[in-house]
Amino acid sequence: MQTVRVNVSYFQQHKTKGIPIVMLTAYDATTARIAEQAGVQVLLVGDTLGMVVQGHDTTVPVTLDEMLYHTRLVVRGTERAFVIGDLPFMTYNISSDQALANAARFLQQAGAQSVKLEGGQHMAPTIHRLVENGIPVMAHIGLTPQSVYQLGGWRVQGRTKAAATRLMDDARAVEEAGAYAVVLELVPTELAALISQRLQIPTIGIGAGPGCDGQVQVMHDILGLFEAFVPKHTYQYAQLGEAMRTAITTYKTEVEQRLFPTAAHAASIDTDLLAEL
Repeated sequence: MQTVRVNVSYFQQHKTKGIPIVMLTAYDATTARIAEQAGVQVLLVGDTLGMVVQGHDTTVPVTLDEMLYHTRLVVRGTERAFVIGDLPFMTYNISSDQALANAARFLQQAGAQSVKLEGGQHMAPTIHRLVENGIPVMAHIGLTPQSVYQLGGWRVQGRTKAAATRLMDDARAVEEAGAYAVVLELVPTELAALISQRLQIPTIGIGAGPGCDGQVQVMHDILGLFEAFVPKHTYQYAQLGEAMRTAITTYKTEVEQRLFPTAAHAASIDTDLLAEL
């Protein structure tokens, strides 16, 4: 019997019941499988892969084909998880036709169940266009990483009255456009909680405090794999980067000292046959 994946109703059900939504990024089949086995039911194939996988300083260089490739890997590595594909920089901004065509590829070619895109009021018509054509959309407001050059860096958003009001208007706009959930990134705790209370759809926070309806983190951040810098909004539940260095150093030493491999790590042939050779 084929396993049925989590569907979009999961989000509203959790909001209604007051159960926090747990979301995590994934970029390949192996880590996606591990995350699903650990109980995570929502995986985001984020364009953060540009930084934590590809080594760029921002998410801007990531291409659509790269996102589709990594989304396919995550879908292939999971059975039940709800997989969301990030629409990368300038692949949905030119027109709603462009957004519709590219978003459809995530569902049709990569196997995702949803897409995520950045932007509030100005993206509402695009969100509406996608939703009315059967594509579930997760919105993303606050700090929008694809606009990092315009925003002047990785800065908390909504600290002034005008900025806070604009964020609240953005949240209402994406909800009215049909988004089933919205990511709030680097939004002050109190403002994020207020937005969460006023919206009917769930909010997913990252650097937005505990008052959101759910949380999302970057896999490499919580595992201690991304060491360029440690964002304030994350917590390192493991130090896998250090563990990997230790393991690889030990491997190198044992090979150089001829301690690895041993006979136990290889196959053998019959001694009589060896003698004949």
